[in-house]
Amino acid sequence: MARPVIAIVGRPNVGKSTLFNKLVGERISIVDDTPGVTRDRIYGKVEWLDKTADIIDTGGIEPYSDDIILKQMRRQAELAIDAADVIILVTDLKSGLVTTDIEVATMLQKSGRPVVLCVNKCDRIGEPDPGFYEFYNLGLGDPIQVSSVHGHGTGDLLEAVFSHIPDSAWEDNDGEVINVAVIGKPNVGKSSLINRITGEERCIVSNIAGTTRDSIDTTVENEYGIFNFTDTAGMRRKNKVDDAIEKYSIIRAKMAIERSDVCVIMIDATEGFTEQDSKVAGLAHEAGKACIIAVNKWDAIEKDGTTMNSYKKDLEKDFAFMSYAPMIFISAKTGQRLDKLFEMIKAVANANSMRIKTGTLNDVLAQATARVQPPTDKGRRLKIFYMTQASTKPPTFVCFVNSAQLFHFSYQRYLENRIRDTFGLEGTPIRFVIRERGDK
Repeated sequence: MARPVIAIVGRPNVGKSTLFNKLVGERISIVDDTPGVTRDRIYGKVEWLDKTADIIDTGGIEPYSDDIILKQMRRQAELAIDAADVIILVTDLKSGLVTTDIEVATMLQKSGRPVVLCVNKCDRIGEPDPGFYEFYNLGLGDPIQVSSVHGHGTGDLLEAVFSHIPDSAWEDNDGEVINVAVIGKPNVGKSSLINRITGEERCIVSNIAGTTRDSIDTTVENEYGIFNFTDTAGMRRKNKVDDAIEKYSIIRAKMAIERSDVCVIMIDATEGFTEQDSKVAGLAHEAGKACIIAVNKWDAIEKDGTTMNSYKKDLEKDFAFMSYAPMIFISAKTGQRLDKLFEMIKAVANANSMRIKTGTLNDVLAQATARVQPPTDKGRRLKIFYMTQASTKPPTFVCFVNSAQLFHFSYQRYLENRIRDTFGLEGTPIRFVIRERGDK
């Protein structure tokens, strides 16, 4: 059974994301004074008295706006409300009770979910400001004073929230989770892929570049295992990024790569390979992550019997620096080959975390050096005394040799290919650390 869900809702710019970050103990949601920074549902975990729940940050609700993005933000908030066991309605003491607060409160009362009223920006300690008492007019019971910036009142807030969750709702989730970051340029279909995988409108989809700003986590459990997908903001060239919020978004995307096990690098089939695709893939490669190249919008390509092979050969040249990464041609719109994508993710994650026994590794080394002699220079031949695996994620091997200078890159590549072929290390980079005898 899944953990209980808490949703944070309210009108724009009342401090929902600041409160969310304070409750989860991390800076997950982007915080800025600009209204409408948060657009999608942002997920985190909150703990209180040894109990853990999922908590959702939502975009500001504008009940009657016709703006395309604002309408979809409202839709995202409605989905969070439907999924929630308890709702926190955040209001703002400094601006006081406004009409939108009343409209949002009415919407929440119709949902039938328990609602805890939070009056944010109560930064002074002591007796409440006289304006605090007007929030009783919302008819949601006793408001709770909170300062999301300083953390005042968050304990009282969590106590009230968790009191609405029955003891039967708590159950530990077993199973290892594979963290998957979906990365790429803007408008390649990252959010559409997440929505197709989950079967719901988890992320806002729009042709407007930069719609996704935060890195959005989505947990999926199926016959292949438990996966935590992170939808990231599209990464544009640096000279095209002049918006401060977009800079935060790109930092978040890079952080998502760092904490992932697998990176799904999405390419737009209708646009083809670009230099920016190479740069995005390079971030995952340098971080040592297992990688899959997913060519999206394949349903929009006119094909004959050789289209896929031809396209694949071109991409193999473009991604020559990460030839280990498997390719898959998908359609987030139709769901084409998404089952195969899950199989690939599981396989490359296992390869990235594989540990090989030293004895077995040195048997492969002996066979490889017998087949192709190590290089020589001026009558001196490279000797590899033995090899051992130092770490995983990515698999990193330490080679003890007589001379590091003799260990030419081409011979390292040969040994890497032998290790890959023997142990099936597809989809993961491999690192070599060279040590001369006597080195510490």
